[in-house]
Amino acid sequence: MEAKRKVGILTLGCKVNQYESEALGELLDAAGFAASAPGRDCDAFIVNTCTVTAEADRKSRQMIRRLNALNPAAPVVVTGCTAQRSPDAVRRLPGVAAVIGNRRKADCVDFLVSFFSEGAAQASPVAPLEGAAYEPLAIRSFPRTRQYIKIEDGCDNRCAYCAIPSARGPVRSRDPQDVLSEAARLVADGCRELVLTGIEISSYGRDLGGTGLSDLLRLLDAAFPGTRLRLSSVDPSLFREDFVSAVSGLRNLCPHFHVSLQSGSSSVLAKMRRKYNAVQAAEALSRVRRAIPSVMFTADIIVGFPGETAEDFEQTRSFVREAGLLSAHVFPYSRRAGTEAASMPGQVPEDEKKRRAALLSADCAAVRAEVLRAFVSAGLPCEVLFESYENGLARGHSAGYVEFAVRSDRDLRGLAVDVIPESTDGDICYGSPAQGGCPAGRN
Repeated sequence: MEAKRKVGILTLGCKVNQYESEALGELLDAAGFAASAPGRDCDAFIVNTCTVTAEADRKSRQMIRRLNALNPAAPVVVTGCTAQRSPDAVRRLPGVAAVIGNRRKADCVDFLVSFFSEGAAQASPVAPLEGAAYEPLAIRSFPRTRQYIKIEDGCDNRCAYCAIPSARGPVRSRDPQDVLSEAARLVADGCRELVLTGIEISSYGRDLGGTGLSDLLRLLDAAFPGTRLRLSSVDPSLFREDFVSAVSGLRNLCPHFHVSLQSGSSSVLAKMRRKYNAVQAAEALSRVRRAIPSVMFTADIIVGFPGETAEDFEQTRSFVREAGLLSAHVFPYSRRAGTEAASMPGQVPEDEKKRRAALLSADCAAVRAEVLRAFVSAGLPCEVLFESYENGLARGHSAGYVEFAVRSDRDLRGLAVDVIPESTDGDICYGSPAQGGCPAGRN
């Protein structure tokens, strides 16, 4: 039997890209290829690029060059956000055989089929995303305890710093029945936690005429009673009274929200063109806490935005402390060509951005340690879904996304166990199974 041609997939950036790369891997396997991690023995490569920051663009270009150096005879197919925004620059990189944008990533597979069957192939030019439909990529199996499901693409917000709308286009929501069908396959395959992801999932359903994110969550909650539901990044403006009321009683929705906060200064948020100010963001988090007392929040925060003063930065530091965030991803502002912020006055020097990022990261670490100490002091059992097991130590996350490590004489991967928190090192919690805390589904 002739060996299958091996295609290495390299993914940069967000969970949406990771999901789409997994879907491309399944399409490659169905087309007679063998999808794999990139290696010298690969016959071709697919690079799924990211453009969220200038560093992401640089890394995307660097990875393309590295793969070409690894195997110069293997064609490199480039897709993703850098490919969408800068197709001509990508096409000039060594080894690039095709540049395919975000309108139809599945064309990567079609291109390789033609390339190897005909000895050559021509990719269509990267098309604009205006008027694009939702691309029906899907995953049928998964290698982990939790799995992402993409429910939406694109973003209609026009934040002053962000290049993503130009790389992903307008909001396109996935049909709820299609989401349910994919979820059913994954749950039947053993998935214990479904994470809904997209470019801007807070806008899910805007183009569907009547079905919003809370409606989709209710459908999933009813259909899969033993499976955790978690949301990826959401906008604080999502937490309106009606949304919070609709989801607070759901049995399987994890009490954890990752919030694209971006700043704790109202002045900076206004410059960013965000849809809320710091007071409204704090009220939104409080509204959720009143309805879901056990909730944990994590966040994304940008420091050094143009015009951010020392006072603005101190307001963000205060916000982080008062919000009691479990953790935060802190990013220095990255100047992106073609965005409003790139030409704004008051650009903050790089050294100062790095200094502020280091300070805020230290603040976040201190807050995390405080939150975990309070969590351990409460001593309440919580269900932990275990994801890894090595040298007698099982690791996993609670529904609130607290990381746990538990000593065990058996492999607990894929199992949900009630655990009593006993100690913390300020980063993760350590505990032991509650009495009678045998592996179980959600209570």
